Amino acid sequence: MRFLADESCDYAVVRTLSRTSHEVLAVADLSPGASDEWVIEPALRERCILLTEDKDFGQFVHASGARFVGVILVRFPADARSHVGEIVAELVKRRGDDLLGRFVVVQPGKMRIGPRFNE
Repeated sequence: MRFLADESCDYAVVRTLSRTSHEVLAVADLSPGASDEWVIEPALRERCILLTEDKDFGQFVHASGARFVGVILVRFPADARSHVGEIVAELVKRRGDDLLGRFVVVQPGKMRIGPRFNE
């Protein structure tokens, strides 16, 4: 699978997914300081699921009707981040293509997978 990691995304997620044979582009490498609006374009163009910790993308998806391939919102407090990369990688391994077209929230001990959007 292909992913685009927003600058807010913990780099442990990027490293772990890359090690498990996924292609992960990082906004920090492509365009440091890019706006949220800018991030949407390469995610669509490159057919990437967006990895972020920025709750604003929920508004983009649900309120504005912005198009996405998929979004994984990582919500881990500072004291629970030691395995965040492995948890996101396990989610991708288990759910795979089912993540496409969905807004997913990953938190310690739980996840919410929303209905498909952009259909």
